[in-house]
Amino acid sequence: MVFIPNTDSDRKIMLEKIGINSFDELIEVIPENIRLKNLLNLPAKLSELEVVRLMENYSKMNITAGTHTCFMGGGAYDRFIPTIVDTILERSEFKTAYTPYQAEVSQGTLQVMYEYQSMICALTGMDISNASMYDGGTALAEACLLSGAHNRRNEFLIAGSINPYYKQVINTITSGRKYSFKEFVMADGTADLEALKNAISDKTSGIIAQQPNAFGNLEDVFEIGKIAHSKKAMFIISVDPISLGVLTPPSEYDADIVVGEGQPLGISLNFGGPYLGIFACKKEFVRKIPGRLTGVTVDEDGKRGFVLTLQTREQQIKREKATSNICTNQGLLMLASTVYMATMGKEGIKEVAEQSFQKAHYLAGQITALPGFSLVSEKPFLYEFLVQTPVAVSEIICEAKKVGILAGIEVNESESLNGLLIAVTEKRTREDLDNFVNFLKRFGNNG
Repeated sequence: MVFIPNTDSDRKIMLEKIGINSFDELIEVIPENIRLKNLLNLPAKLSELEVVRLMENYSKMNITAGTHTCFMGGGAYDRFIPTIVDTILERSEFKTAYTPYQAEVSQGTLQVMYEYQSMICALTGMDISNASMYDGGTALAEACLLSGAHNRRNEFLIAGSINPYYKQVINTITSGRKYSFKEFVMADGTADLEALKNAISDKTSGIIAQQPNAFGNLEDVFEIGKIAHSKKAMFIISVDPISLGVLTPPSEYDADIVVGEGQPLGISLNFGGPYLGIFACKKEFVRKIPGRLTGVTVDEDGKRGFVLTLQTREQQIKREKATSNICTNQGLLMLASTVYMATMGKEGIKEVAEQSFQKAHYLAGQITALPGFSLVSEKPFLYEFLVQTPVAVSEIICEAKKVGILAGIEVNESESLNGLLIAVTEKRTREDLDNFVNFLKRFGNNG
């Protein structure tokens, strides 16, 4: 039975209205190799019991951070999530209202938004935070849109290595605008500051950087900020929120817009999503910031209340001039991060970052002592690092899975920037680290 109510004539009218001739023309931007060409080869009808058994068997085929020791990172990290996070998420009053489309949202949901915004501001040092975006990539793309709208410039300079998926998202979301993006990266993946100084001009809307960068190294964000502001360009920084437990907050190096992936703040890996986009900025951009904003006020009886504020930025009022649509935020995942931050507190997040740092540096020291293994960059790193290996990285990753280890991510950016990207979180024990090193010894001995 077909559940799509549109008739052929309906579809024809719809296509004509948007100025195209066929459905194939509508989806021509989707690569041919990923389009579904044939009908799915589905089994015959099954009972509910048979479907459950089938799905359980499928699920057993998954390789997860629960079944393997995980050293994968690249923007999503296997961090410890306190039990209270999922307990609160499962409460019906939150779970059934996780995407507040309507302007009239419950006080409980609005209070969580307000608390989340307050904690993100405390973490980043920025003046304003919204109540979340979809993920780190879309948040960074929205930062580019805000920057372009603010200074009416269309050139962006990328200082150092940023997550390659973020670059794809930026290109997709800004594709309808005449934006240009130029990268300034040295052989080890860090920012080429001298080239950046020479390239910035009055046409530059903003400089984009990531801290730590895509390969775990720390950038000279103070210098990058100075370069950006020398031409009155915006300084956009993408951060790992856990890193702010030990690193200087973006407010102290004069960042204009701070974005980031909120997954490390109490959100499970979820096979890549859904995640949470962090977006904070200086107060002067409050009317241009995307996403929902919640404020606190008092009613005529003097009682405190929470309200959605500055809704003139949203679609239901400004239409095509809006800086935000009415369902931009990840409500349920924002709740998870709020509970996580409230549970961990400042000292807890600091301890998570410090443990990850110490364990990562112990592991890096042990790995680089093996024959044929070396760090790609000698620059400081936090808890993720890129290693050159004596054999093909794909071979290491494949063999590691057989012994219950997710060894990391293969990187092939350039001739000098390639290897195994390894991330270490607070969950990794000394036994985990030593087992990984012992596994890698078989390749080092061959080097």
